[in-house]
Amino acid sequence: METRKKFLKAAAFIAALTLTVGYVVPVNNSTGKVSHATAYADDSYTEGNEGVLSYRKYTDHIEIVQCDMSATSVEIPETIEGLPVTVIGMYAFEIQSLESITIPDTVTEIGNWAFAMNSKLKSVTIPDSVEKIGIRAFEMCSSLEEVNFPDHLVEISSNAFSETPWLEAQRKKSPLVIVNGDLIDAQTAEGDVVIPSEVKYLSPSAFARNSKLTSVVIPASIDKVCDNAFFYCDNLTSAEINGAELIDSMAFDGCEKLKELKISGKLKKIVDYAFADIPGNATITFYGSKEMWDKVDKPSEDKFLNNATMIFDENHVDPEPEQDPETENLLGDANLDTKVTVADAVAILQSIGNRDKYELKPQGKINADVDGVEGVTANDALTIQKLDAKVIDKFPAAK
Repeated sequence: METRKKFLKAAAFIAALTLTVGYVVPVNNSTGKVSHATAYADDSYTEGNEGVLSYRKYTDHIEIVQCDMSATSVEIPETIEGLPVTVIGMYAFEIQSLESITIPDTVTEIGNWAFAMNSKLKSVTIPDSVEKIGIRAFEMCSSLEEVNFPDHLVEISSNAFSETPWLEAQRKKSPLVIVNGDLIDAQTAEGDVVIPSEVKYLSPSAFARNSKLTSVVIPASIDKVCDNAFFYCDNLTSAEINGAELIDSMAFDGCEKLKELKISGKLKKIVDYAFADIPGNATITFYGSKEMWDKVDKPSEDKFLNNATMIFDENHVDPEPEQDPETENLLGDANLDTKVTVADAVAILQSIGNRDKYELKPQGKINADVDGVEGVTANDALTIQKLDAKVIDKFPAAK
């Protein structure tokens, strides 16, 4: 019975994950090979080929979905059919013989498993435009020793570089592998861990299954605890969450010894299964009033939350995340990467087309409104696209 319950729970999680990242649609192309590209229900597309690449053409962008298996060196073009190539889709280059890949500075997202299991790939440069790298995107690239990242925060998802020489080398330097403000891996961290305030994003599964972790303090600079972040950290006894507005699904699932939890008064939502499989009673200190806690969107039947002893600390003041005003409020910098490029225009258009998935952060919305007309519109994106790069550098601070 217990085995069946775990199976059903896993199935439900996989289903939810599929809905989150897009659904997999097999497509037979001229080669007869099945494509596993990401498809989005909110947009239609046509298909095409460009050299060794197969792609999907949407109304405003191109998604690379497949590559000929014989290719060993690929340069992805910046544009196809007059549209920017912005997405490398799920599985697009998985299990191939790539020795080199050039990703253009128009790509904003690298999909799940996009380059997984390319055993001959030794080096990759992630361009400045990239904002997200998907689940296991470069997993098991057994020769990958060099990864060149842009000098801004990239949201890197679960196990994006697992089982690569590059990640092993980073772990030897520090148990907390941090890339430009993203804590992507903490599998070798031990004992009581205080995540430094330089971290702005805690990758999903960063600490997952780390049995040597005993406590953690999450700084105010991290606004959400992503899914599976502490999944089955079975010796974790206490966690302090400063500033997070969201605790995502299965974030602390299986942390069976978790007895003390301190939560920011800024919390807005706890997703289903965030604290699944945790027996016994814990003490939860909420940095705010009972009325504030009651307004938090949380699962009504969560045993961990319902069985906990609640303490409401209304005198606690959440520390504010450190910000550099000269880099955070740059007019035109919609994606908050400290510069203004076509990637900001893309971010604006994506947020207009799908706010649930591509919602701009509050400061990003302020920065995005460049045309003098109140509100973020497609005209703001057009304005940014038309601006000369030299003019962009002279943008004033956003108010």
